[in-house]
Amino acid sequence: MAEQFFSATGKRKTSVARVRMTSGNGSIVVNKKDYNDYFGRETSKMVIRQPLELTDMLGKYDVFVNVTGGGPSGQAGAIKHGITKALLAIDAELRPVLKKAGFITRDSRIKERKKYGRAAARRSFQFSKR
Repeated sequence: MAEQFFSATGKRKTSVARVRMTSGNGSIVVNKKDYNDYFGRETSKMVIRQPLELTDMLGKYDVFVNVTGGGPSGQAGAIKHGITKALLAIDAELRPVLKKAGFITRDSRIKERKKYGRAAARRSFQFSKR
């Protein structure tokens, strides 16, 4: 019989993370690399581990992630969101704990688009009287 896996999609800014979780020894693989090699900053690594540590699932599941778009911080946030949704698929009783920590809510802050007649999204060109 094939091994059972749980999948979910997480998003943050312009990053999209496709997460697959299977029972295992706790390895986290991001884009076919260990997450310690993929992310340089310790804060990004901590963000990825947060939902697993909060629910005491850190050594119980292997996490495989394909992430695209954005930068390292947005990708780490997208992975955190995806792992949270996959944990909810595994066990729905984890919802109150994850909800209280604020992991279920998608952070919808994205860059505002540039408007015509402006230098940027809101900034006008420099005013000159003459």
